[in-house]
Amino acid sequence: MPETPPPAGTGAASYEPTERTVPSRSRQRASYDKETVHSILDAAYLCHLGFVRDEAPVVLPTLFGRIGERLYVHGSTGSRPLREAGAADPGLSVCLTVTHVDGLVLARSAFHHSMNYRSVVVHGIARAVTDPQERRVALDAIVDQAVPGRSKDSRPADAKELAATAVIRLDLDEVSAKIRTGGPDDEPEDLSLPYWAGVVPVARAYGTPVPSDDLDPAVQVPGYLRAL
Repeated sequence: MPETPPPAGTGAASYEPTERTVPSRSRQRASYDKETVHSILDAAYLCHLGFVRDEAPVVLPTLFGRIGERLYVHGSTGSRPLREAGAADPGLSVCLTVTHVDGLVLARSAFHHSMNYRSVVVHGIARAVTDPQERRVALDAIVDQAVPGRSKDSRPADAKELAATAVIRLDLDEVSAKIRTGGPDDEPEDLSLPYWAGVVPVARAYGTPVPSDDLDPAVQVPGYLRAL
């Protein structure tokens, strides 16, 4: 008998589980809470975009931005997935993923080694953004996703640059988060083994900004970079 999917929660505060968003293992780690999903997405700027090309799977790393219940990805107008997303209705079927590694979990047995992580998986149809204003807003969101505040501290794209840039959007509809926390799950009979067990925390860190060689010395490091 198949397992019952995890509860979706109530009202608009959660996403509805689907066959594709209910994990086959460790279902207790799945979450459909919108606040949880948004927090994981907002703490990242790199995603992996998966799609099928010539009957074979392709996964591309790329920057993204979130505005409300939509994700935006940009690239060259010559990029094949971006061309296919705008070639015809209903667009391009994709799977977008984001993952944070928070710790390496070292167990007494090799089998029980794991990671503490936060991840989001989004399934859906990516569509080309053609409205000029939405494109500009989306591109600003992608820049600010990586460095909050940067879009207002740089020259906006001109007409030629916009013409060379494609943007696709993916609605947050078929979505799930998955989270692991805590220490190793060793077998009771292994607890007396003389091997170190525990968690090695992993954290993202930023170094001191390095100015461009041709930067005017009068231009100081902006506050939003110091805040990183």
